[in-house]
Amino acid sequence: MRTELKPTRLDRVFSRLDREPERPTHIDVPVMTRHRVVLFTSTLAFYVAIVWAVVITSWLVRLDWQIMFFRPYQQWQQIHAFLDYYVVLGQRGPTAVMVAAWLGWRSWRQHTLRPMLALGVSLLLLNITVGAAKLGMGRLGPHYATEIGSNEMWLGGDIFPSGHTANAVVTWGILAYLASTPRARRWLSALSAVISLGVGLTTVYLGTHWLSDVLLGWAAGLLIMLALPWFEPLIARAEVWLFSLRDAWRDRRATPAPVSAPTPAVDPAPVRAPAEEPASARETGVAARVAHPPIVPLHLAPGPHLTRSERTPVTPIGTRRPPHADRVARNATSARPVAGG
Repeated sequence: MRTELKPTRLDRVFSRLDREPERPTHIDVPVMTRHRVVLFTSTLAFYVAIVWAVVITSWLVRLDWQIMFFRPYQQWQQIHAFLDYYVVLGQRGPTAVMVAAWLGWRSWRQHTLRPMLALGVSLLLLNITVGAAKLGMGRLGPHYATEIGSNEMWLGGDIFPSGHTANAVVTWGILAYLASTPRARRWLSALSAVISLGVGLTTVYLGTHWLSDVLLGWAAGLLIMLALPWFEPLIARAEVWLFSLRDAWRDRRATPAPVSAPTPAVDPAPVRAPAEEPASARETGVAARVAHPPIVPLHLAPGPHLTRSERTPVTPIGTRRPPHADRVARNATSARPVAGG
């Protein structure tokens, strides 16, 4: 008897995806055009210039110290509470969850994994590049500065470039990168620029970053967004591989388990009487027994075994009782004296 499997929640999600249309054809995958290459090269040059200006302790470092001594969080205390919450838009955890929820819904509706994969690739590049730069240059923040006027480089810090700023550029910029229409792309690009600019300036207001940290964070995030089209072939191959795994998993679940056929009942073989051996076989057996006599225990009589019908009856001679001197045989005539006349 075959029973149908009860569909799970994941099966219902897959069935919903099957009813949705394929990826819309009007969504163009960005490619690495000449214009984008020029922007990438210019941003990379700006990145290197900021790092060099900090390393040689140029006018940019002096500007950092002037802003730190100005203490904006003390000059405009009325907006301090609002900016404490606003800076969360640059934290990696909350922003990644919000953006992933929106892109996950788009992936479901459009029957494609490209939005989620693009977000994953961009965050991976952000962690690798920005994390390596932070640990490599080791700059201390304004609250931990050790010498006035110094660049505070290679002292074990981790604030150069600004992670909040770079994260805001990437997580909100990926929405513009994946926009389905040119108009939506323009609006989302402007929105992500405003958010990332506000997050960067908020970190300077709170005194957690130098101004040069924020400039380098903007450049680091923009480099990732400009380089993302180079990873589109990898994203496409990953999407095909994941869908093939899904199809294989569904086929394996849909294949019914093999049902073993019932074992037929076997009637016990009837007991047959042993057939009488032919005379030749019987004589051969007797000859073999004579040639090789079996080993017979001492308490058994030697000779071949005979059935009861073949045995010769033996009549015992005489009585089995032991003789007694005072007894007279039953068939003997008792000797009585004859009386004389």
